[in-house]
Amino acid sequence: MPHYESVFLVRPDVSSSQVEALAQEMSTIIEQNGGNVPKVEHWGLKNLSYRIKKNRKAYYVLFNIAAPHEAVAEMERNMSIHEDVLRHMTLRLDELEEGPSIMMQNKASRDERGPRGGKRPDERKAEEPKAEEAKAEKPKAEEAKAEEPKAEETKAEAPKAEETKA
Repeated sequence: MPHYESVFLVRPDVSSSQVEALAQEMSTIIEQNGGNVPKVEHWGLKNLSYRIKKNRKAYYVLFNIAAPHEAVAEMERNMSIHEDVLRHMTLRLDELEEGPSIMMQNKASRDERGPRGGKRPDERKAEEPKAEEAKAEKPKAEEAKAEEPKAEETKAEAPKAEETKA
């Protein structure tokens, strides 16, 4: 059975529950025509690169589909009729992708960063020992600098002392 990946965009003024109901409706169409939908991902409301039908945002939904062509054609026909679907695109694949899609992986990596886009916790831990070593080296360097002027001062004071004796 052929494999497909389908992404469709839904108008932003519908609720999340309506988007899930629409995804369920499209999934049911595939299953009624002899296919199955092993993975459905809701990517959420995202900004569009350009306006589509006077909308700047849209809900994104991804389907991984294992179904005959007729089932996919019927789903696409229903998407083109439905007024809440702004765009859809279906690609035929050699095999279905296991695990989360790239969009969901990016979302997980954003959660690890913490507030304000700082480094991930595991990167901070790796840098802490380096920072402690740098702090330990700074006082040593400052002490060395402080000792150098004292030596120069004593050399400068020695000729002055000779001048006062003479």
